[in-house]
Amino acid sequence: MVKRRRGSRLASRARRSLRPSDRFEALVQRALEGIPPPFDRALEDVAIVIEDWPSREQLSLGERGRDIDAYDLYGLYEGTPRTEWGADLVPFPNKITLFRVPLLEDFTSDADLQDEVRRTVLHELAHHLGIDDDRLTELGID
Repeated sequence: MVKRRRGSRLASRARRSLRPSDRFEALVQRALEGIPPPFDRALEDVAIVIEDWPSREQLSLGERGRDIDAYDLYGLYEGTPRTEWGADLVPFPNKITLFRVPLLEDFTSDADLQDEVRRTVLHELAHHLGIDDDRLTELGID
């Protein structure tokens, strides 16, 4: 559920013009279309949302005991992982939010941005499937 530190953060903090949102949405769509079976079926149970920045509430959902900077968060999974679903579970919406501005500011080339959007989608989808950050690190997918 937490952020990953990558990208050219120091060089990119200065404001620059952002790519139009429809181009960013196309990158997200490409990442979603590239998810292989059987994992692509998990997308049926989760909404994909694009926001410019995380809310205060979303920032508070990060690592326990650590303040999260809005620039540190590229994506966030909110919901109940599939591994915790049970017969008595009341269905709440599951959501993956991608944060456009931190991604655009940290990844200036289209190729790097496309790669990171894909990595972020896969990272958050893994949380939906019940895989935590420690296991993602073990798998080399952090």
